[in-house]
Amino acid sequence: MSSMNDIPSTPGKFKMDKSSHFHRVRWHSSYTKLTFWSIIFLGLIFVFFIRSPSSSSLPADSSRRSLRTYGWGAGFVGTHVSAALKRRGDGVVGLDNFNDYYDPSLKRARQALLERTGIYVVEGDINDSALLRKLFEVVAFTHVMHLAAQAGVRYAMENPGSYVHSNIAGFVNLLEVCKSANPQPAIVWASSSSVYGLNTKVPFSERDRTDQPASLYAATKKAGEEIAHTYNHIYGLSLTGLRFFTVYGPWGRPDMAYFFFTRDILSGKTIPIFEAANHGTVARDFTYIDDIVRGCLGALDTAEKSTGSGGKKKRPAQLRVFNLGNTSPVPVAELVNILERLLKMKAKKNIMKLPRNGDVQFTHANISLAQRELGYRPTTDLQAGLKKFVRWYLRYHSDGQKAAE
Repeated sequence: MSSMNDIPSTPGKFKMDKSSHFHRVRWHSSYTKLTFWSIIFLGLIFVFFIRSPSSSSLPADSSRRSLRTYGWGAGFVGTHVSAALKRRGDGVVGLDNFNDYYDPSLKRARQALLERTGIYVVEGDINDSALLRKLFEVVAFTHVMHLAAQAGVRYAMENPGSYVHSNIAGFVNLLEVCKSANPQPAIVWASSSSVYGLNTKVPFSERDRTDQPASLYAATKKAGEEIAHTYNHIYGLSLTGLRFFTVYGPWGRPDMAYFFFTRDILSGKTIPIFEAANHGTVARDFTYIDDIVRGCLGALDTAEKSTGSGGKKKRPAQLRVFNLGNTSPVPVAELVNILERLLKMKAKKNIMKLPRNGDVQFTHANISLAQRELGYRPTTDLQAGLKKFVRWYLRYHSDGQKAAE
């Protein structure tokens, strides 16, 4: 993954359509592009299968070289996973709606990076059933890496509809298309550590209760896990949910604390440091992006085939959920200390009580199941990971330029 660290999820804010006329214009516009995309994908198929590496250069398990995945193209995790798949020889097609929950120019820069490596990113929405069906018509996807979601805990208080639109309706729409595909793909998708909510037992295990969400975001991710169970049970879809724990690194999301702390320290702005009741410590199980990518690839490589056909289940199918974390929670105050050392600047801090807006006091992953089943073993501590992030951040923003180098 190192190549991603040295060069310059996540969908964003859903905007309500202004009128039914807008719906019609957008709908017809999407259809006019379908023929063009069909031609593009036929060309991609040619590249995947006619110009793929010779068998002499493939590892022993050459069946993995024909893996085709549908990923969230220009999001944070999606960019890294797509690049990793491409580097090992897999065919990858991305999908992103490039909305403005955070600066779309960062997403466009990720897109440019991916397209330079031969990964085509379709601009579209997972709620567009016609588009998804067309993609499946032109490429027989074996796997879907579903990383599309409205992220962020606090933003749910401002725009709750965006979470239902992306995390629930969008997921159902995708599963509806997958269940009818022939063959049905295996699906790996992003859940979240947020599903543990108000659980106080640590570290968090996949066997722990997840019925006390602390935010709407967490509730939609929990709903996603129940929806996955339903489509697995009725239609035989192979589904693997990954509960990510505070992912960070180069190309990350600007709404994450490590990212905007870096920005604000450099600009001399005050940063908020939250503490729990009675001056309690707020800590996160920060997990570096390269470790998350290895977990995602492990989930894809161990995913069994779906067992349905024509929307009908033939036999039981695989259903899994895994924690992907670092197992080493770090106080947010220590995160700031590390950034100060790396940036060689002191932060202006405003100590505040942890607000009741969906944030929880701590997260801590038990990863024994992922270690056993996926071979998942995180190797990057926060000091090393932030060093790579800061190096990328300074390069990406050097001289005011927001373009990949």
